[in-house]
Amino acid sequence: MQLETYLKQGISDAILDLYDVSLAVEDIKLEVTNADFKGDFTFVCFPIVRFSKKKPEETAHELGVYIKQNIDQVSDFNIVKGFLNFEISHAYWLEYFKVYELKYKLGNKGKVMVEYSSPNTNKPLHLGHVRNNLLGFAVASILEASGYDVIKSNLINDRGIHICKSMIAWQKFGNGETPESTGMKGDHLVGKYYVEFDKHYKSQINQLVESGVDKEKAEKEAPLLLEAQEMLIKWENGDPETIELWKTMNAWVYAGFDVTYKALGVSFDQYYYESQTYLLGKDIIEEGLKMGVFFKKPDNSVWIDLKDHGLDEKLVLRGDGTSVYITQDIGTAQRKFEQFKCDKSIYVVGNEQDYHFKVLFLILQKMGRTWASGLHHLSYGMVDLPSGKMKSREGTVVDADDLMSEMIAAAKEKTEELGKTDGMPEDEKQELFKTLGMGALKFFILKVDPQKRMLFNPAESIDLQGDTGPFVQYTYARIQSIFRAAKPEDCTYKYSDVIARESEINLIKCLLNFESEVLKAANSYSPAILISYALDLAKAFNRLYNDVSILKEEDSNLRQFRLKLSRMTGDTLKHVLHLVGINCPDRM
Repeated sequence: MQLETYLKQGISDAILDLYDVSLAVEDIKLEVTNADFKGDFTFVCFPIVRFSKKKPEETAHELGVYIKQNIDQVSDFNIVKGFLNFEISHAYWLEYFKVYELKYKLGNKGKVMVEYSSPNTNKPLHLGHVRNNLLGFAVASILEASGYDVIKSNLINDRGIHICKSMIAWQKFGNGETPESTGMKGDHLVGKYYVEFDKHYKSQINQLVESGVDKEKAEKEAPLLLEAQEMLIKWENGDPETIELWKTMNAWVYAGFDVTYKALGVSFDQYYYESQTYLLGKDIIEEGLKMGVFFKKPDNSVWIDLKDHGLDEKLVLRGDGTSVYITQDIGTAQRKFEQFKCDKSIYVVGNEQDYHFKVLFLILQKMGRTWASGLHHLSYGMVDLPSGKMKSREGTVVDADDLMSEMIAAAKEKTEELGKTDGMPEDEKQELFKTLGMGALKFFILKVDPQKRMLFNPAESIDLQGDTGPFVQYTYARIQSIFRAAKPEDCTYKYSDVIARESEINLIKCLLNFESEVLKAANSYSPAILISYALDLAKAFNRLYNDVSILKEEDSNLRQFRLKLSRMTGDTLKHVLHLVGINCPDRM
C-alpha cells in the first residue's frame, strides 16, 4: 500500500529533522496495529531512543506530533509504552475505496511447480491425503493469484514393495475379484488386499515365533514378505506376467482416484510416475559414484555420507540393485526441471518426511544441480481424530470418500434442522448440501497452519455460528439476497462523498487488506492466512449489517455507497474462498 511508503518516508524525515540522523526508508519497519489497540499502523520506537536520548514514550510523542503535522492522511496518534500507533483519517480510506478494484493476479513472478497428493497405488485416499490435497491445491491457487505461473503436479507412487504386497495378496486370496464383480471402487478393492497382506504376514510371523524363530528374523523371513520381494525383482526385470498384473491393478486404482479427486475439487496439470523415473534416478546415482558423491558398501549397496551436515549415512540404492524412495525422487526432480525449468518447486509432503527431503536436496546440491536451491519442502502436520492416529495397513484409516459423504450428510441434517431449505427445489438442495459439507471440511482443515498437527472434529466444522466455512458461506449468501432485493438504479454506485460510520470504515480497511493477505499467504505457503482473512471480512460485514440499514436507507447516496461496499465484500469473499477451493452458494 502506497500509504505505508508515505508513512515510512515521514518517519525518516522526522528522525532526520528531530535527531539529525539519516535513516533509510527501507530500514524503517511498520506493523499493522494490534486489534486490541486503536490505530492502523504501528512504529516501534525503542530502537530510536539511542538517537533521541529520551525515554521511549517521549520519543514516540515527538515523532507522533511531527507525523500528524506533516502527513495529511494521519488524523491522530496514540502511544502504548514505546509503540506509536497512527490513526489514518476516514477521508483517506473513503477516497482509496472509490478507486479500489479487486485484482485477481498480482504481478508476474516466474514459474513454480507444486507437487501434492503423491498417493500409493496400493490403497485408497484417506483423511491424511485429504489434508495434503486440499493444502497443495490451495497453495497452488494462492501462488497463481500472487503472480506465479503454476504447474500442479502429482507423483504417483506406482511401484515398490508396498505395491507388490497388494499384488501378492490379490493373487493368493482374491479369487479373481474385480471392481465390476464386487461393485467396489478400484482403489478400495486394492486397498482391501493391502490389509489382507498385513493380516496374513502377521499370522506367519506369529507362527515362526511360536516355532522358536527370533521375532526380528521372523519379520524378515516370513514367506509372504519374501514372495513380495521376489515379485519386486521380477517387476524391475520386466517379467511380463508381473507387469500385466501391475498394470491391471493400477488401472483399478486410477479410476477410483479420479472419482475422489473430482469430489474433492482438486486437479493436476502434470502426472509423474515413479515407474518411469526410478531408472533415471539410478543413472544419476551412477554419475554420483563417479563423482565421489556416493560410495558402495561390501554388499554392493550405494550410500551417501552426510554426517558433516549433522545427518547420517543414507541408502540410495539397495545391494540387489533395486531402488528406494530417494532413488526415484532424484530422478523425478531431474525430469521436472528439464521439462519445465521452474524457478521454484514445492513438495507438499507430511513432516514425517522432513529428514528425507533434507537428504534429497543435499544430494542434488552435491551433484551440482544449481536449480536445487529453488526446492522447498512444505512440511505439514498429521491429522488426528478423537479416536487417535490412523494406520493404513491395519485398515483403521478414515476413508476420504466416506468422510466426504459424511460431511455432506451432516450439512444436510444441520441445514434441514434450521429450516434453511424449505421450498427449495430438490436438485438445488442437494447441490447446497454438497457445497456446505465440502466447504466445512476444507475450511476446517485449511484454517490450521500447515506446520501444526491438527485434530479434525467433523461436528465442530459444520457449525453455522462458529469460525467455520458455512459461516463465511452464509455471509456471502446474505449479500446475494441483498442484491436480489435491490433496485437496479441503486447498483450503479454513483455516490458522492459520504460521512461513514466506524463499521463502514472498518469494513473498507478489511477489504483493502486483500492484496497484502494474498501475498503473505503466498510467501509463507499458508492458506490458513486467507482463511483467517475470510473470517475477518465476514465478521466485519456482519457488524456493518447489524449496525446500519442498507436497502432501507432513505439517503440514496448512502444506500449506493453501502451497496458498493456489500458488492465488493461479496466479490472478495467469493474470490478468497475460491483460492482455497471452496464454492459459495447464492442461497442458504
